Amino acid sequence: MEQRSIGKVTVSAVGLGGMPLSIEGRPDQDQALATIHAALDAGVTLIDTADAYHRDATDVGHNETLIAKALRQYEGDASEVLVATKSGHLRPGDGSWTLNGRPDYLKHAVKASAARLGVEAIGLHQFHRPDPSVPYEDSIGALAELLDEGVIQMAGVSNANCDQIRLADKVLGGRLVSVQNQFSPAFVSSYSELELCEDMGIAFLPWSPLGGIRNAARLGQKHEVFARIGRSHGASPQQVTIAWHLALSPVVIPIPGASRPQSIQDSAKAPELELSAGEIRELSAVLGR
Repeated sequence: MEQRSIGKVTVSAVGLGGMPLSIEGRPDQDQALATIHAALDAGVTLIDTADAYHRDATDVGHNETLIAKALRQYEGDASEVLVATKSGHLRPGDGSWTLNGRPDYLKHAVKASAARLGVEAIGLHQFHRPDPSVPYEDSIGALAELLDEGVIQMAGVSNANCDQIRLADKVLGGRLVSVQNQFSPAFVSSYSELELCEDMGIAFLPWSPLGGIRNAARLGQKHEVFARIGRSHGASPQQVTIAWHLALSPVVIPIPGASRPQSIQDSAKAPELELSAGEIRELSAVLGR
């Protein structure tokens, strides 16, 4: 598979978003493990997770634990896999989401994530979402300390605007390596952040690149041009969408979620799909530019 960079680390051009494997409607463990193994078999070397990817308050960190188990049980070589996790977003157990960007909490949460992942140092940790009750520079300052302590090897941010990206990089002393924002044909408002990441040489990881768990299967119905171009290539609309993401910038690394082996296997073929300049312009009409 095509390779792209996060900091000084080389990863596959398409990653696996682990969220669907652990939240409401999640598959049984055997299917979840098979999905992760299918991703690895397809050449995926980036797996995205978070301590908040769980179904209720009784299984905090479910996705991190699941990924650690999948990597331990994998019969192939998983030594080059980068697991990227996040903290600062919480699910108290009633289906809602809350925020906690306090430095002391983040330090505790990151160390708990490392324990669940079974690693001494987390490969990539991203601050999950800004907490309006805590100055952003204080939250990012905790990541800077964790970098200095060697608890994390690389630092990123998620759900951040352009000003927050610049501030995070300043607080981290130029060590910001990634931004993970929502971006898809249905949600293009983070395109400015994508462009900034390209200017700064920072990896941009679109979450829900296919429009989210509930909408991914209907992507071709909502955006007919992706289905039409897919038919001309003998490819799915989802595969075309991932290929389009990759064509937007060399810093883009989509992380489609999957709960079935077939889904991630399809997405992993996207780097092989060659879209013409005209097709990219047609698809990019969703940007409104």
